Amino acid sequence: MFPINDENPTELRPWMTVLILLANVAAWLVLQGGGEMARLEASVAVFGAQPCEITATCRVVGLGWEAIFTSIFMHGSWMHLIGNMLFLWVFGNNIEDSMGHFRFLVFYLVCGVAAALAQIFFAPASQIPMVGASGAISGIMGAYILLYPRARVRTYLPPIFVFHLRAFWFLLYWFVMQLLSGFLSLGMTEDEGGVAVWAHVGGFVAGLLLIRVFDRPRLVQAKRDGVHLSHDEVADLRW
Repeated sequence: MFPINDENPTELRPWMTVLILLANVAAWLVLQGGGEMARLEASVAVFGAQPCEITATCRVVGLGWEAIFTSIFMHGSWMHLIGNMLFLWVFGNNIEDSMGHFRFLVFYLVCGVAAALAQIFFAPASQIPMVGASGAISGIMGAYILLYPRARVRTYLPPIFVFHLRAFWFLLYWFVMQLLSGFLSLGMTEDEGGVAVWAHVGGFVAGLLLIRVFDRPRLVQAKRDGVHLSHDEVADLRW
């Protein structure tokens, strides 16, 4: 299932969501050559987070610990990038709306780091580099299910079905699928498979746990009640 949009209008203009989206696209085009194979492979080797490098069980080729941050902005293909940016746009603008711009950026990065650490915990000797924004975006989704479970998400189910679904059910289904995939992956060797599902699980749980640290209750409650805050009130809370 893929989200098309949600029926959950925002008070703030989602500048940080847009900037993060543009940063991912810029990294793909500039650092990864828009998918050109040689540059793609080189960028993943350098900027991807390779668990065995982090845990010192193999020779460090890339950036080491710093790659936990840089990997959040790397992707493996056009479809990987587009899929992640779709989820970021649908769910990210409302989470930015709940906490303000700067807090959202910090929340996003913290969830991304937590996601990477979760994957490293479950596959510490893996030599497959992790790339992608999906761990950080999973944190956004964890926050969304807690703050706006009743919001309606316009959903596309391939090949032809489009319908509306409560955010709670959409996100719960997504999380359960990641969890099941994670448990199934435990029987695989650490260098099999491609999707870092434990990063998704870890990011989602981090979002659930951290949202109350970062959100601004007045913004959240106003949205739930359908109350529009004054320009001055929004200006005081937007960062």
